[in-house]
Amino acid sequence: MSHAVSRLRDLRMARVVKPFFARGSRAERCPRCRVIPSHCLCAWRPKVSAESAMCLVMHDVEPLKPSNTGWLIADVIADTWAFHWSRTEVDPQLLALLADPQWQPYIVFPGEFVAPERVVSEVRLQAGKRPLFILLDATWSEARKMFRKSPYLEHLPVLSLSSEKLSRYKLRRSKRDDHFCTAEVAALCLELAGDEQVSQVLDAYLDVFSTHYLSAKFQKAIDPEDEVHSRLKPFV
Repeated sequence: MSHAVSRLRDLRMARVVKPFFARGSRAERCPRCRVIPSHCLCAWRPKVSAESAMCLVMHDVEPLKPSNTGWLIADVIADTWAFHWSRTEVDPQLLALLADPQWQPYIVFPGEFVAPERVVSEVRLQAGKRPLFILLDATWSEARKMFRKSPYLEHLPVLSLSSEKLSRYKLRRSKRDDHFCTAEVAALCLELAGDEQVSQVLDAYLDVFSTHYLSAKFQKAIDPEDEVHSRLKPFV
């Protein structure tokens, strides 16, 4: 069954005018989990329910990258939306989502780059509303540009995450260990919103994905009884 990120990927592929080659994109991959078939992840997709929702605003080629972790968020969180970011246009469905009164939206971004009056560090929900976390899915430099050039987000509170954790994500390079991948950011948001179990499941799913992805790359066998898989197994 498709989800928001896979549908956005299909739309992006329809606009491709020349082959796109991200790192690892030339290899044959399972169309459902994006991992090489010998290390397919599909059987490990967890089944959990979350009160929170996610809105991924994705930079141009992010949906095409096999290592993109927004895909994992959509695997786990049923109420996930994904939109292509453009400096000059905004999807009307994104604006409608942000205006829907059932949601309490937060744009997730480091508070050091934002006017202090917009910054919050806790998720405090109004009665009858559910949290909607807006994540800018991009490299750090791209995300900063997206934040500055998206005026339709300027009225929203900015959730600034504070965590002593170091990123465990090893599929792409970052100059700083405190730069989290998109799935790690989502897990921190879920924890703040009281979706602790779903947060832990998403973290475990990210670890299993990374294990399968890197094991396929280095032609290593998967051990379904190891610690990483054992943490996720009760939710599969």
